[in-house]
Amino acid sequence: MFGWEFPPHISGGLGTACYGLTKGMSHIPGLDVIFVVPKMWGDEDQSTIRLLAAENFPVRRKYVEMQGFLKEMTFLEIHSRIMPYMSPEEFAKTRKKSRTGTSVYFNTDHIGKFKFSGTYGPDLFQEIANYSLIARVIAEDHPFDIIHAHDWLAYPAGIAAKEASGKPLVIHVHATDFDRSGGSVNPAVFEIERRGMEIADKIIAVSNLTRKTIIEKYGIDPCKVVTVYNAVDPAGDQDGINFSKPLNGKIVTFLGRITLQKGPEYFIEAANKVLRKLSDVHFVMAGSGDMFPRMIKHAASLGITDRFHFTGFLKQRDVNQMYRMSDLYVMPSISEPFGISPLEAMQSNVPVIISHQSGVSEILKHAIKIDFWDIDAMADAIYGILQYNALSRMFKKLGKTEVENLKWENSALHVKEIYDEVLSQ
Repeated sequence: MFGWEFPPHISGGLGTACYGLTKGMSHIPGLDVIFVVPKMWGDEDQSTIRLLAAENFPVRRKYVEMQGFLKEMTFLEIHSRIMPYMSPEEFAKTRKKSRTGTSVYFNTDHIGKFKFSGTYGPDLFQEIANYSLIARVIAEDHPFDIIHAHDWLAYPAGIAAKEASGKPLVIHVHATDFDRSGGSVNPAVFEIERRGMEIADKIIAVSNLTRKTIIEKYGIDPCKVVTVYNAVDPAGDQDGINFSKPLNGKIVTFLGRITLQKGPEYFIEAANKVLRKLSDVHFVMAGSGDMFPRMIKHAASLGITDRFHFTGFLKQRDVNQMYRMSDLYVMPSISEPFGISPLEAMQSNVPVIISHQSGVSEILKHAIKIDFWDIDAMADAIYGILQYNALSRMFKKLGKTEVENLKWENSALHVKEIYDEVLSQ
């Protein structure tokens, strides 16, 4: 498997999903996973899988012949920080670099190793290219049966491994650029996604919503695309933390990247409507993103900052604490390929409101579902859960039971069936 991030060093749901799936696969006899990331930090959980860092592999040749990705792609010089789910603004400052011929020079250290930042920084496209080169080296040096690449950052690595080994490639689409950009796709990212989908032997989509996008927007044969839903890790002992709410009254939480895709402005508008009726409620927006400053200004312009709180990015331990403090979780995403966070909230006995425009809405029964743009329906749902304790208790009880049956082991078995099908062909 090729991925770009692995817990605890993650920026969103991608790393969490990779971790959950590989843990689920560890229960399948005879299935061994080598998971490759650009960089390791030393504190990753390797109890169930073997992790490799691409930066630890020396490149035998400094002048190498690359057919495909590196030669044919347009390279962008990004001056702003790039996150895994990018907006059009983050690609505003670009410069095309001409690439001619089949030989490309790579900067390596004195023993031929690439350095990776382990982030989504200004050299992201170059790091993706370097990663694909090392994937070729790994594919030549390690025995394996099948290649599995997670999301667009790892597709070129998967393609390179396939070209080097002749082994089949499965790609896992956790999101497309249509989701990340709100429809204003970046041509370079779209091209990487499209090429990965065309070359892959099979495509795994995290929801039917994503599967539809792959088929309609990228022109892929429907027979090639299979939906495998995400799941959630068991809650465990909830870290054994005793806590008390720092605020009096009910707490309603939005937790995720504060970007266009997640619909944060709709959450603020709904909060404003609820606060006109209820005074003992606090709204929390947990996370970071390009819309963070704008959302603070928006809440201030509505005069609700005494009841609206911004936490910034939270690490997993703090995320768990935030769920336990919450009386309600809201995910008003404009376009959400899946959405693991509502499952985590329900697991923590928190009722959830989710948008119809999310993949997770396809499988959840005990969640309130609204259209992201329907501020009145969202406000009504928030008011109802907070005011009627019997309703809240019902969603807590039935929701927790529901998510306890959504196990990564089941998702892993579905992926194993896909492997078997591909290998039989």
